[in-house]
Amino acid sequence: MAGYQPPYTITPAMLNRLIEIGELLGRWEAQATQVSPQLRRENRIRTIQASLAIEHNSLSTEQVTALMEGKRVLAPVKDIQEVRNAILTYEKLGKWRSTRLQDLLEAHSMLMLGLVDNPGQLRSGNVGIWRDSQLIHMAPPASQLSRLMSELLLWLQSTDVHPLIASAIFHYEFEFIHPFADGNGRMGRLWQTLILSEWRAELAWLPIETLIRNEQDEYYQVLGLCDKTADCTPFIAFILDKMVHALREGIAQQFTSVNTLSEEMSEEMSEEMSEEMSEEMSEEMSEEMSEEMSEETEGSLPHLAQGILEHIGSTPTITSRQLSEVLNVSPRTIERHLRQLQLNGLLVRVGSTKKGHWQIHRR
Repeated sequence: MAGYQPPYTITPAMLNRLIEIGELLGRWEAQATQVSPQLRRENRIRTIQASLAIEHNSLSTEQVTALMEGKRVLAPVKDIQEVRNAILTYEKLGKWRSTRLQDLLEAHSMLMLGLVDNPGQLRSGNVGIWRDSQLIHMAPPASQLSRLMSELLLWLQSTDVHPLIASAIFHYEFEFIHPFADGNGRMGRLWQTLILSEWRAELAWLPIETLIRNEQDEYYQVLGLCDKTADCTPFIAFILDKMVHALREGIAQQFTSVNTLSEEMSEEMSEEMSEEMSEEMSEEMSEEMSEEMSEETEGSLPHLAQGILEHIGSTPTITSRQLSEVLNVSPRTIERHLRQLQLNGLLVRVGSTKKGHWQIHRR
């Protein structure tokens, strides 16, 4: 048992992919510290939706999100149960160890609760995998499952092959053995994610399943090819290729999220600084503007102040930065006039600086 070795070959193309993935992981990890929990949550939702969609679950990412938020969803009861199970299972991912059979059985029990008769137990009968009316894979006999799973987990524990390759090998071997009556596909993908996350924690949030879902036909074709050749090399190459694409997509998504967050923070800081600067105006300038505005009616306000009120009247949520752009004056000038309009009782700010709105007081 200790000498068991899955059939595979590490090719030069795989080594090049490993180098590329290593470089991408460096960029992914560097950005991960700046990414909000919201983006991680979105990635987890995409992972769950894609993995279950491969198994013909009908729920969309919006419906998965709703279930995660405790909302009601109109969908088949079985599909809803699958999603709820997956949400709970992925939340517990970090508490399991990939080399422990008991953890794998516990994960299957949670993932398939209410969906199969004996969740968390190795199958007791023989099974075949069918596509339409064609038998494409006859799984090993049920009498061999205990031995095969013990050998596979012992290999995973003792191998010195790179975790990226080891996770792909395990995924294929798991699907070949087909240890459960149902749920083998989603369990294989779940366990590969666990193996990867034990190596690099941030990989728990990388939605590889989304890309597999998009290439579902190729996924099954490669599994079938490996069965025919008794060699999982093509599947390793397939998974490494999907890893590269998933990381590129994830980095682009993170970059967009970080930039959006930076812009929001910059705008908020700019508005706060402008308020502080406007409060520090010279008393002489403040008094001159106050007298000027108080002497005039609203209809004959200075041109810039009138323009500000007109834009606020049509768009109460407009920001000082937006006013600066449409009126073609500096943000500081806008802030100064906003301050004076408030001091003269013509304008009131309702709510916070970032999420509130303006309210005009007519004379």
